[in-house]
Amino acid sequence: MNIEDHIEMAKYRCSYCQSDISGYRAQCAECFDIDLCLQCFSCGAELGTHKRDHSYKIFNDSPVGAFDITKAWSLAEETMLLDAVEQYGFGNWDDVASHVESRSAEECQDHYVTFYVNGSIGRETIVLTKSPVKDHSCPEGGPLSPSITTPISPIELSIQEQHDLGYMPFRDDFEREHDNEAETVISSLANNYDDDELDIAVKLVQVDRYRTRLKERERRKRIAREYNLIQAAASLIKPKSQTPKKRTSKDEKEFQEKMKVYAQFQSSAEHEEFLEKCQEEKELKARITELWKYRESGITKMDEVDDYEDELYKREKKRENKKKLGSSSPIKRVSMVSKKAAGGIEEKLDILIDDEGLKDEGDENEMKDMSILPSYGMLSEREKKLCNSIGMTPANYMTIKTCIIKDYLQRRQGIPVKIRYPSGLDKTHRRKIMSFLTDNGWIMAV
Repeated sequence: MNIEDHIEMAKYRCSYCQSDISGYRAQCAECFDIDLCLQCFSCGAELGTHKRDHSYKIFNDSPVGAFDITKAWSLAEETMLLDAVEQYGFGNWDDVASHVESRSAEECQDHYVTFYVNGSIGRETIVLTKSPVKDHSCPEGGPLSPSITTPISPIELSIQEQHDLGYMPFRDDFEREHDNEAETVISSLANNYDDDELDIAVKLVQVDRYRTRLKERERRKRIAREYNLIQAAASLIKPKSQTPKKRTSKDEKEFQEKMKVYAQFQSSAEHEEFLEKCQEEKELKARITELWKYRESGITKMDEVDDYEDELYKREKKRENKKKLGSSSPIKRVSMVSKKAAGGIEEKLDILIDDEGLKDEGDENEMKDMSILPSYGMLSEREKKLCNSIGMTPANYMTIKTCIIKDYLQRRQGIPVKIRYPSGLDKTHRRKIMSFLTDNGWIMAV
């Protein structure tokens, strides 16, 4: 027995006229199994114990559809059809049918197209307007979009002149345009679903401002082309000299950045001269300060400056070596005592200060004494001589060497690192160690 048979058996017959009831029927609430069609109910039909004044209920067994068709769709099916089309999209009728469940894909397609597209709802809601399509294509070998862009003959400039001006003649653009920050007005604009009329009006004003600034940029470029100002600017650029420029220090770069604010009141040549004069002033002040220090130390002639610098260096070395002798190991003191034959304490200090004046016998004794120190076996012959010449223990040398190489590798990787050397390290010794490592290929010259 199929579904249609069940539906046929489920039909009601009028208890008075015995005709099939389709649609609405009246059922007596006091009598059992009394159903009347609307015609008999309106005539006040009575049969058996049923009287016309009995209470009743109205039932409708046929589904209520939105459209007047034979096999009406229920309102629930219509709602599920619209939801499915919105969710899966127009054309995915298999998914729509699986969502509706009670209808096939063909039924869903026919019903939707008939009543929602071609029907009265579609005619009132779907606006079919044909927008005129403009052909922007071009013949083979022609310019792109001939109806949109107007071809501009490029200005004849050499490659060097284009590079100096930052100008691209085939695009008619500069690397830095007039009002180069104009795009920032609209760079952050976006259409949001919660924009009200005021927000939309403000955004349209910003777009108008941007278009106005673009028009001004194009106007200036057009004037520059018409009056050959670009070629004139290229002829004014001086050829670059082949002599290498003096390397600018970090302090000089910072000073030039601070002085850029005055460039708007000067020409390029005047600004360059202004920076040069400021640098000369700085150098003169530094030289005056240096000469004043010499004067305070009793130096009155330039010939005496070299002797004064040498004596000052020796004195500083003596002071540093006295500090080292006070904190050095007992083995170091024994090595110093072994040099009594060379003279008094002053002579020993002078030997430590002057690296070139070390005797071979002293070197051998020093290396013998140093051979019992930790990390001595890890040094090469050159490193042993270096440690002997600067009076440094192998362990300290290995620590400083590790710090320098580690700092060099991290700097090559672009990691900013502030190196921390052992306390009490002499700057001269550090420079000698760095020079030694550079000469032997451990690190590259900075």
